[in-house]
Amino acid sequence: MLKIAWSPNYCHPLPSGHRFPMEKYELIPEQLEYEGSIASSQLFKPELLEKDVALLTHSEQYFDDLETENIAPQMVRKIGFPFSKELFKRELTITQGTIDCACFALKNQIAFNVAGGTHHAFYESGEGFCILNDISVAANYLLYKGLRNRILIIDLDVHQGNGTASIFSKEERIFTFSMHGQNNYPLRKENSDLDIGLPDGIDDTRYLSLLAYQIPKLFQDIEPDFVFYQAGVDILETDRLGRLKITRNGCLERDNLVLKNCYSNKVPVVVVMGGGYSTLLTDIVEAHCNTFRTAMNLFF
Repeated sequence: MLKIAWSPNYCHPLPSGHRFPMEKYELIPEQLEYEGSIASSQLFKPELLEKDVALLTHSEQYFDDLETENIAPQMVRKIGFPFSKELFKRELTITQGTIDCACFALKNQIAFNVAGGTHHAFYESGEGFCILNDISVAANYLLYKGLRNRILIIDLDVHQGNGTASIFSKEERIFTFSMHGQNNYPLRKENSDLDIGLPDGIDDTRYLSLLAYQIPKLFQDIEPDFVFYQAGVDILETDRLGRLKITRNGCLERDNLVLKNCYSNKVPVVVVMGGGYSTLLTDIVEAHCNTFRTAMNLFF
């Protein structure tokens, strides 16, 4: 059975007028359940991440500052959210959800976190709507517990996973791959193990051609025993921040390509949602729901 991490804590409201589309975290499971793609029994609510697990990835000083709300104004500006205890609790829940999904995927080959993909969080700082780096924490958890030895992170959000790249810059057991808008945020890129910077306006044909070459090659060269897939839908042509020209069908084909390689190579995978900032909320929700539908068709 496909297990999906979801919690009302994911939907913590932000001040009126804030551009981050928090509604999608409620609408994605609602739509999937309404259409019969999933059942409510497949949804689970994560607990809060424990501090000692967070410290496998983040500095103790940074974690303590978050816990005590001792966040400098310049850090708050970099994160992009008004900081609060409720927001920190939300981040703890999301990160534990990605760990739980990893454990489920070890048994069932795939699991989803409705949220997650906070790839701009660094060892001792946050930025770009990211406070804790959930994929990095979950990957380090698998290594620490001796559950996996060779992890591949596939980050196809339109923004480079700079925090993830930095955190694992010296970790040979984890290979980071990011295909992102070259001219998009962040202005200063970190070095992933493999970066592909895309020009503004790239279309489905070129995008999928690049990906169709790289993904099978990564599985062949890296021989991963676990995959984290950041499936951001901010690559869509309707996205306010993306600058690419990828259609909804192109986004669907992207998901199919990645997940088919995980399935055929029998490599467990955790999928996190990443970004999505289209003007129409329908575009965001449908593109994300397509990722779930693709997984259901392939794995079950």
